[in-house]
Amino acid sequence: MTDTRAATGAEVLFTRRGRLGVATLNRPKAVNALTAGMVEALLRQLTEWAGDDRIRTVLVQGAGGRGLCAGGDIVAIYRDMVEGGHATAAFWQAEYRLNYLISRYPKPYVALMDGLVLGGGVGISAHGSVRVVTERTRTGMPETTIGFAPDVGGTLLLAGAPGESGTHAALTGAHLDGADAIHLGLADHYVPSGRLDGLVAALGDGTPEDAVGRVAVDPPPSSLAAQRPWIDSCYSPAQAEEIVSRLRAWKGPGSSDAAQAADTIEAKSPTSVKVTLASLRRVRGMRLDQALAQEYRVGLRFLESPDFREGIRAQVIDKDRSPRWQPPTLPAVTPGQVEAFFASLGSAELDVTGSGVPPEVRQKEVRDRV
Repeated sequence: MTDTRAATGAEVLFTRRGRLGVATLNRPKAVNALTAGMVEALLRQLTEWAGDDRIRTVLVQGAGGRGLCAGGDIVAIYRDMVEGGHATAAFWQAEYRLNYLISRYPKPYVALMDGLVLGGGVGISAHGSVRVVTERTRTGMPETTIGFAPDVGGTLLLAGAPGESGTHAALTGAHLDGADAIHLGLADHYVPSGRLDGLVAALGDGTPEDAVGRVAVDPPPSSLAAQRPWIDSCYSPAQAEEIVSRLRAWKGPGSSDAAQAADTIEAKSPTSVKVTLASLRRVRGMRLDQALAQEYRVGLRFLESPDFREGIRAQVIDKDRSPRWQPPTLPAVTPGQVEAFFASLGSAELDVTGSGVPPEVRQKEVRDRV
């Protein structure tokens, strides 16, 4: 049985297939980039499904065939920054609550990470319990390209990756394939894209374990895993300048890749690179709710920073790909400037564990912490 819960023109479509609840992001022309309305719709429906005994498993997928989700709607963020940034702050509050809800969801949450899965798309997939990639997957946290830093819990995810692989992914903003996503810990299963329809059908009347077991295959080798020797050596310092210096000095296997990574990092927003590195180092040992609170703190400061607006302008507004960063170099960004991004918000601190969390999720949280 399929129960359609939204008009076909809605930005998120909700359907029921047997005991499977399906959320389909439905902005295919924008590769399903998240809007505030989409986040609120997902929060409402996932909360409802958490307490619905007819739903055993939840699935999130993207319409249009180009990807699950290309991230947040950064054009809307740019327009809001011009007007003061208040709508963006509210959007992040809801989005981070959604990320937390997914991470604590009391039922299997299956994410089809097919095609592009960037930024906010990682937030609605990599916190799930069953994360599926394909040969078409291109994922990552490209925030340093637009003068921002990884959020949606991305700092915690990348900080927990093997060795310094997550640091490399965060600072360069690299697009990664499905095998690399599994290596980083952002995904669990590799399913050829031609088998996804069969997976969805099997989820309607079976367990996720059985359904995935029918269609998953071994992933190909991860190029990121093969690069661990130079990545772990070069990205271990606490200072971004030292990381770049080590990348340029690396003479072993992978020296050309290391040099290219140095070039890439130096083209990003210097402020973003340094704040991102500090975020990754600080987040280790935190819970997700604490990581999201830190990311919210940092995000609000980026709304006031010239680089965030300039990065979006250069990438998607004017599309000249020539951002003018302030300050323009890594050495010009002082420790004090970086530290200011992490200062307490006082009464405005974000708490994603509050009254908006469904009872089923709060019960799971209590059980897991005992």
